Order: sequence, then structure tokens, then C-alpha cells
Amino acid sequence: MAFSGRTARYLKYILIGIAAGVANGLFGSGGGTIAVPAMVFLLDADEHKAHATALLIILPLTLVSAYFYLSQNYVDWNITWKAMVGGVVGGAIGAFLLNKCPSNILRKIFGIFMILAAIRMIF
Repeated sequence: MAFSGRTARYLKYILIGIAAGVANGLFGSGGGTIAVPAMVFLLDADEHKAHATALLIILPLTLVSAYFYLSQNYVDWNITWKAMVGGVVGGAIGAFLLNKCPSNILRKIFGIFMILAAIRMIF
């Protein structure tokens, strides 16, 4: 069964969303590590737009995942409040830097971060 170009593109959108949602729900994060490269390589999105778009994709995923984690009482509120403050500050700094960073450098930083995170997870 062949799909039209438009249908194939919509299927890519949906599959990227499903993959990001599963990663976010299963690992508590990681949707961006799937969504950003997928948008860049599968949808030919601009690097900056892919990063910004990933944040908006992840927001509702995070809310849904958080509901399930909260309902199972998996949240350590002592850690949560402290990390939230740092996360808000870091998010503002990161959003500012996103506008200043060239795409080729942004891609390298993101790739290095993913490699370091993978190595940390393995060891």
C-alpha cells in the first residue's frame, strides 16, 4: 500500500510523537532525544525549530506522564521542588543560548550530551 507524500509525512509526525511519548512515559524523560533528531532527519526541520518544537511536544507528554507518576506516589517532593527551581533557571538560560548558537554547534553539543548520558546510563 503506497501513501501519498502528505499522508506519509503525517504518519511520520504521529510516529515521532508516539516514540517520544513512550520514551517520556517509560524513562521520565527522553522525548526530546527522540523528537529532535527525528524532526531534523526525517522531516528536514531546521535544528533550532526542532529543539523549540520538541519542548512543546514534550509539555503535554510530561503532564500525562506526571499524572501517572503522581497517582502511583512515585514523586519525591523534597527533590522535586529544589530541582524545579534549577530547571526553570536552566530552561531560561538554555532558551536564550538556543538563539545564539549556530545549528552545527547546537547539533554537536546535543550529540555529545546524548553520548555522555548513554555512557552514564550504561556504567
